[in-house]
Amino acid sequence: MDPFTERTPRVVSAVKLLRGAERKKAGRFLAEGANSVTAALATGRVEELFFTDEAAARYGDLLAGATAAGVRVSPITERAARSLSDTVTPPGLVAVCGLLDVPLGEALDGTPRLLAVPVSVSEPGNAGTVIRVADAVGADAAILAGDSVDPHNGKCVRSSAGSVFHLPIARERDVALVLEQITAAGVQILATAADGEVDLDDADEALARPTAWLFGNEAHGLDPAIAARADHRVRIPIHGRAESLNLATAAAICLYASARVQHRQDRPTT
Repeated sequence: MDPFTERTPRVVSAVKLLRGAERKKAGRFLAEGANSVTAALATGRVEELFFTDEAAARYGDLLAGATAAGVRVSPITERAARSLSDTVTPPGLVAVCGLLDVPLGEALDGTPRLLAVPVSVSEPGNAGTVIRVADAVGADAAILAGDSVDPHNGKCVRSSAGSVFHLPIARERDVALVLEQITAAGVQILATAADGEVDLDDADEALARPTAWLFGNEAHGLDPAIAARADHRVRIPIHGRAESLNLATAAAICLYASARVQHRQDRPTT
């Protein structure tokens, strides 16, 4: 079978998925690279897998597994691989997948204990990193609230290192609705704030409870009106001379702190 070129209709259709409007219209998105493709295959979301000769040499077992699972596997030229990628050095391994976000109510099913809630996060790399951290600490879901980036954005998917396929991800533009439904699910809301009334080092009692962490926009932080809706505003102590922490770092610290306390609580006492 000759490799597909950038003019092959199936490749042309897939290239359109680099645009958010086309992803929404088609109900599909692209996952690029071994980490993302492996995770997508494990969850049965791959509809077609494109690969170059170089990728075939590197990921033969992955391609064999995809073929055995009944996934359509299609060779492409290097030029076609570049057209399917928004990176400088395409890995030559691209999967067409079904969209993965779920309704807000589904993300809150089953009495969640830990939620990551980025609010109006516009940088896809940060959104993907927060999703990756949420996955790593065992959070129940990530909820992208307000005017946040599409989690199917290529950079977001890559930054998550496959984690977008591991936990429920919901999107809801109405932040007030998100907060109302989180509270209705019996989950407290904590917001990061430089002037918070609670120090993270002293917050173990609060962290033991089911918690949704609100994280604000990269440039402007969390809107004061939204932060005021939280049950507690928590400050991360900075002992050195750094003025502040970026979004992804703050999210990692807060989510890990909650997971540490909750998991310690779960250990059997002797």
